[in-house]
Amino acid sequence: MRRSLAGAAMTVMLALTSAACGGAEEPVDGPVTISMWTRAATQAQSERLVKAYNSTHSNQVKLTVIPTDNYQPRIAAAAGAGQLPDVFASDVIFVPNYTSQGLFLDITDRIAALPYKDALAPSHMSLGTVDGRRYTLPHTLDLSVWFWNKDLYAKAGLDPEKGPATLKEFAEQATAVQEKLGGDGTVHGTFFGGNCGGCYVFTFWPSVWAAGGQVMDAGGTTSLNDRPAMTEVFEIYRDLYEKKVTGPTAKEEQGPTWTGFFPRGGIGVMPMPSTTLGQMPADMEIGVAPIAGPDGGESTFVGGDSVGVSSTTKHADAAWEFLAWTVSDEAQIEVMAKNKDVLARTDLAGNKYSAEDPRVVLINSLVAKGRTPYALRFGQTFNDPQGPWLRLAREAVFGDVSRLPQLNAEITKSLQQ
Repeated sequence: MRRSLAGAAMTVMLALTSAACGGAEEPVDGPVTISMWTRAATQAQSERLVKAYNSTHSNQVKLTVIPTDNYQPRIAAAAGAGQLPDVFASDVIFVPNYTSQGLFLDITDRIAALPYKDALAPSHMSLGTVDGRRYTLPHTLDLSVWFWNKDLYAKAGLDPEKGPATLKEFAEQATAVQEKLGGDGTVHGTFFGGNCGGCYVFTFWPSVWAAGGQVMDAGGTTSLNDRPAMTEVFEIYRDLYEKKVTGPTAKEEQGPTWTGFFPRGGIGVMPMPSTTLGQMPADMEIGVAPIAGPDGGESTFVGGDSVGVSSTTKHADAAWEFLAWTVSDEAQIEVMAKNKDVLARTDLAGNKYSAEDPRVVLINSLVAKGRTPYALRFGQTFNDPQGPWLRLAREAVFGDVSRLPQLNAEITKSLQQ
């Protein structure tokens, strides 16, 4: 994928005579319609933003939603043909690759003029910055947090209003639910995606960060996943699995259905995407807590999408008008917060809609504390089911822990290719 993006970007650069500032702005009379692409994973939020913008602006946005699995190949093909849309979103993890290949327009000066520039989600902004130049804005955010089922806690003799404050407490509470309620096989203490590389990084890594540890070096080229900060987290989950607290299918769970178990009411406590809170059954009493390290702290994996103006656009001004609006007070409060989405700005965490639900305020407050790891080869190394990270994680939780140093070296090798 990296080679295809590199080749695509080179084609784009050769086709442009002014690559540094994007395609030449075409003079227009009257309103402009710009094109935007997004992946299906963020379709709902993108559609809401586009609909609201189109209803209040003379310029218009035509949105195309592409299946998530097909999104990266479509971007690469469009870049190679010099036919990128005016605006496109990307999983924030892949933004460093796109920016390094020149697919986004430099919008540093435009961002600097925003009065709330310092309140934009820091992790998203960091991954969209290369050599001090900025190329993207936060588009949608999805944070990893712990959900607990208050009804199951009460039945298990736990305090339903007190969730875990450490990973060790998480394990203790999950075990209590399993021991008290798990006899008939319909209730389990916890659950996780044990055969899903992306699930592991989204839910396990925050415990490492909360403990003050790291999973990679700052350049994203050296893996630190065989260090004590990570191995202690693995050990806690391994113990839960061996005690049959995690449910019988955790080892095989590949990702597509891992968030579907908690809403059914049979899981005591588990890491979940924050965006699923608004999709939970209305009658389910759910507590939300930050993910903690073994002995405390708190952090989160800040996922979601960033969005930028493509380097081939002919309508940079109209494209920027839309992007700037998406992070405005109006869009963030009346579109995103109104629908219980995580906000792209830290200064609006306690807005009038979020304030109605303390759990939403908590989730929004974590944006400033969470992290999004940087690595040009993140997808190939950590998301790919055939990649080295999943092999390491599965050995650490289900297999031979003596292999971790060797497998960690393979992760580093992948990151450096």
